[in-house]
Amino acid sequence: SMFDHLVDITEPICQRIDSNLASMSIFDTSGIEAWVTENNPKYANRIIKQLKAFAKAHNFDKNFDPYKAAYGSMPAHATANPAIQQMYINGHFCYAYKFGIVTNGLGIVRDITFYNKDFLNAHPNIIVEKKSDSPDEDKSLADSKALLPVLIDFFQKHPLINPKTFLGDAAFDTIEIYKALLDDLGFEKAFIPLRTKLSMEENGYTFNENGVPCCPHDSTLPMKREGSKSHLRSKLPSMKFVCPKMKWEYNRETKTKRRVCRCENPCTTSSCGRMIYIYPEKNLRAYPGVERGSVEWDETYKIRVNVEKSINHFKDSFCIAGRKTQNEKTLHADLLLAGISQLITVMVADKIHQHQYIRSLKPLIA
Repeated sequence: SMFDHLVDITEPICQRIDSNLASMSIFDTSGIEAWVTENNPKYANRIIKQLKAFAKAHNFDKNFDPYKAAYGSMPAHATANPAIQQMYINGHFCYAYKFGIVTNGLGIVRDITFYNKDFLNAHPNIIVEKKSDSPDEDKSLADSKALLPVLIDFFQKHPLINPKTFLGDAAFDTIEIYKALLDDLGFEKAFIPLRTKLSMEENGYTFNENGVPCCPHDSTLPMKREGSKSHLRSKLPSMKFVCPKMKWEYNRETKTKRRVCRCENPCTTSSCGRMIYIYPEKNLRAYPGVERGSVEWDETYKIRVNVEKSINHFKDSFCIAGRKTQNEKTLHADLLLAGISQLITVMVADKIHQHQYIRSLKPLIA
């Protein structure tokens, strides 16, 4: 398609602008609200009002949540079109055409997948029925099911694009997704926040919430990361942690450096202090190619906001949101045209050597 062709054309441009950001893939889902009765605020308010009256008449306790109950009782799709599904977007539930979007770290769109009938038939595993009265929970389940099929299709369409870093929200915090990203799809790092507490094999050590081993004598003192390399014996990639009170000391006479542990209460007889080797492949969720809670983690994960900026840019600047139509093909075409417009903007900005405008159509035209 024209959109996919422009993705291939703009990839070298993105690499020239910032190869680090261009080597990232950021995934998120959203929806385009359709012009249907179910999206009228009066529709939901009527159901909520009825549930409140019902709860009052039957003396329900204070734990009863009429909003969650309303979500559970509302149909999974709009009456006018089954493709218009109930979703939870930006803190409210609505009926919308759902789509998935992949951008790079620059916020430039790389893929748009419309979750229409053809896509769902090709990937039946991503269909998730409402399992609870919690919209947050159902959205997380649906997003996690949708990720891998979208990425697999993307790499098949663009074999020359090989991102090394994946960024996503906590909905993707599953062992299966980490394994697929890091072992099967070729990503080297996966920046995904934890949804639930890590389960660690302690092996005599205490680990903090980020999977970092702590001092045996002080569980509040995390050990210090010292590089990553393959272990000499097993050849497996490893992460090395050393005593947080270890210092490198330089000998001017021999012109060499050596580790010296300055702990007042050492946990080992070694003058270098304790060293621990962690093998990430044994727990990819705890060690997804990067140390959780590190400076690298904090600085890199901030970039994930770019995919949300792109979604808002499409909806607001390109007027995708607020369309008074139920026609699936029209909305699909509008979404692809928005993506094409952004990619053309990248090409024009590159031609006139104004890379600061790759996501800014209005200043570029002005």
